[in-house]
Amino acid sequence: MTKDAVCEWLSATLGVSRETLGQLDQFASMLVAENSQQNLISASTVANLWERHIFDSAQLAPHLPKTLKGPMLDLGSGPGLPGLVLAILRSDDVVLVESRKRRCAFLEEAITALGLSARVTVECSRLQTIAPRPAGAIVARAFAPVLELLDLARPFSCEDTAWVLPRGKNAAMHYAELPRKHKVMFHVEQSLSDPDAGILVGRGAV
Repeated sequence: MTKDAVCEWLSATLGVSRETLGQLDQFASMLVAENSQQNLISASTVANLWERHIFDSAQLAPHLPKTLKGPMLDLGSGPGLPGLVLAILRSDDVVLVESRKRRCAFLEEAITALGLSARVTVECSRLQTIAPRPAGAIVARAFAPVLELLDLARPFSCEDTAWVLPRGKNAAMHYAELPRKHKVMFHVEQSLSDPDAGILVGRGAV
């Protein structure tokens, strides 16, 4: 999927403006530049960054409620995937949780450059050390095995929390591992960026 195809999808599906596409382009350029200084994304994915990282993150947006009752938490945000992409596309308050200091420094730089400082913050710490708060949504692209993720994120979940968790090719297996009480909360959605992958989507407190 080319950059132009991703932009066309964003415009047609999410109604993304030209200005917002410009912000995504700026973020993509920053990501590539920083990747030469620290390993943010696999070198093999740089050539098709718009499909592998921008589109892969953006496709989560339709699974989120239009209005969140609290901030969105991106667990293990890394270089801002998917949290910073979703922050560009939406108007939510977003908290990027990332424990590695060099990645936090990049996130802070990107937030400032993109003009998102009023509503996007970085928690440069392990999730276990962050003060609990009710989250409107919890997203995590590559954070932890699903049962561990739910356990760690429990202090931030409430009845209004939306969960959007890309789980790759093992999404169905991850769903099958859930306790019965969680199975009724979650279901698996097909990934648009990988026909073999799935996304765990749910709602509520764990």
